[in-house]
Amino acid sequence: MEIEGSVAVVTGANRGIGLAFSRALLARGAARVYAGVRRPEDLTEPGLEPLLLDVTHHDQVAAAARTASDATIVVNNAGIQAGPPLLEGSMDGARRELEVNYLGTWAVSRAFAPVLAANGGGALVNMLSVASWRPNSRFPSYAASKSAQWSLTNALRIALREQGTLVVGVHVGWVDTDATAEIDVPKTDPAEVAARTMDAIVRDEPEVLVDDTARQVRAALSGPLDLISPTA
Repeated sequence: MEIEGSVAVVTGANRGIGLAFSRALLARGAARVYAGVRRPEDLTEPGLEPLLLDVTHHDQVAAAARTASDATIVVNNAGIQAGPPLLEGSMDGARRELEVNYLGTWAVSRAFAPVLAANGGGALVNMLSVASWRPNSRFPSYAASKSAQWSLTNALRIALREQGTLVVGVHVGWVDTDATAEIDVPKTDPAEVAARTMDAIVRDEPEVLVDDTARQVRAALSGPLDLISPTA
């Protein structure tokens, strides 16, 4: 589909990958970009329309779908990493990850599916991760929430096909954001994630493998389990 002239909604749009998505949409000619954020008064990015949207509050999700009833692209980017290590720590962060990463994506997708249908089909983009496929003992609940989000994305792709909605899953390894600032590994620039996703929308491609890590792990899914296990 064409991005030029489109109307987009981006959740978690105030920083990191969400802000990069918003900027890329404007740069590609989107007529309007609603920036879904929990504190609209703090959003200062030029060109964006603040939209009150905590994806865990269903009343806000419903209100956002009414406000952005002209949307043709919806980007589910809001996500957190807050869970404990595998064998210790409180489960509260893990529950929060599922609420935001999985159930939040589901709620937004459900609310905006009829909006996209009414506007010709459009595109639904879910920001996933290589963690959707690869086990992680340091961040097990985050990986589990992303696995659930990937499964949901596949279900949405089937369910929304008839209404003409392109469903895009975006996978990447480490991205250079505030959340990964203290992790000393090679990282992808958020702008690269956004650029490759914009290309996929234009080309009607259902999956984006942003970096070598995503491509390698995706290719290994049909092989032995040790091919997708991290080395540390």
